Amino acid sequence: MHNSKLVWPFIGLVTIIYLATLLFVRLENPLHLQHQCYTRWRSAYVVKQGKDKAFVNSSNKQKQPVALSEAQGYGLQITALAGRKGWASQSDFDRLLNYYLAHQDYVGSRKTALMQWRQAKNAKNKWTSNVNSATDGDLYIAEALGEAAKVWPRRAAYYHQLQRALLRDILAYEYNPKTHALTVGDWATKKSKYYTLMRTSDVMPTAFDEFYQVSHDQRWHLIKKQMLARLSDLSKQHRTGLVPDFAWISETSARPVKPKTIASKNDGNYSANACRVPMMLASSKDPKARQTLDKMMKFFSNQYYVTAGYTLSGQRLNHYQSASFSAPLFYAASCHRNQGYDNLFFSQKIVFSKHLPRDNYYDATLTTLAALKGLHSPLADKHLHFVGIRKYN
Repeated sequence: MHNSKLVWPFIGLVTIIYLATLLFVRLENPLHLQHQCYTRWRSAYVVKQGKDKAFVNSSNKQKQPVALSEAQGYGLQITALAGRKGWASQSDFDRLLNYYLAHQDYVGSRKTALMQWRQAKNAKNKWTSNVNSATDGDLYIAEALGEAAKVWPRRAAYYHQLQRALLRDILAYEYNPKTHALTVGDWATKKSKYYTLMRTSDVMPTAFDEFYQVSHDQRWHLIKKQMLARLSDLSKQHRTGLVPDFAWISETSARPVKPKTIASKNDGNYSANACRVPMMLASSKDPKARQTLDKMMKFFSNQYYVTAGYTLSGQRLNHYQSASFSAPLFYAASCHRNQGYDNLFFSQKIVFSKHLPRDNYYDATLTTLAALKGLHSPLADKHLHFVGIRKYN
């Protein structure tokens, strides 16, 4: 009789422990997934070069590595985000940073803070570097330096010094004062036919706000306003709200480019560059950014499944799914779940259903960014604080 009175309290206690454990595991799982993504990405794509340098291999082939300024910028961002959680060290970041510093571009005889856009091994197994810059890579590097200054505050003055120098040269060599928009690289000068070409994924309103805070240069406010306006012009041209990889712009209008204008037959479609646009707009509170993103997200919310690329009218370019397209949508949905995008949030979690690929740099990198920025775990954050890992807000 005495023992039977203890049975139900014991069962109740076991049940509470089980449910608490289940809840803990459920909330902790995002943290585990983030860590898994980061460590696998670092193992597969970060290549050390000497004692103090490292680059991100974008070629998908270990024996034929290719470094891009875009990839280096992503690598610096990912490492800084991982540093927030205690998974990456300042030395990890500085090795990637030193590679960037060793490959800065020249305009004429002047060395700039911009990065040369590509390095690769030639047929003689020697490294060569392609001159000229790519604006997206420079923007990502500048953004990463700001993040690193928060994560490693003792090094903040140095990171801000480099960031301000880079921002000055972006405005000096990658800015069109007539359209008040960024060009696609320092090679797209006023003498070039590409001077009014805009890469839609270069519209980064949150980053532009941060750049103003660091530099106090009013042109960043103007760039944000004008580039968002041109992106909005493109969005309004189709019921889908989709925007092309590249567009020709003026002070007051924008139009998609024709196929093979600059990179591929899909230059005028929602393809490998434009797929990043939802990620770039996701955290902005600007009404134009929110309006453009919302229209695009409504289109994707009504798709049975998201494929790798679309025409601007909404026709699929392929029948397969790609993490490069799904990961940015997942992140955007994670930022706006209270606006009815739960279905998109859960459907695009497909990017985390398999191990991170070791032979697809772009898919793996955008997935890792989406994981580090879009997977949230309040309990995991408390746990990090409890065990003494510094957490930055």
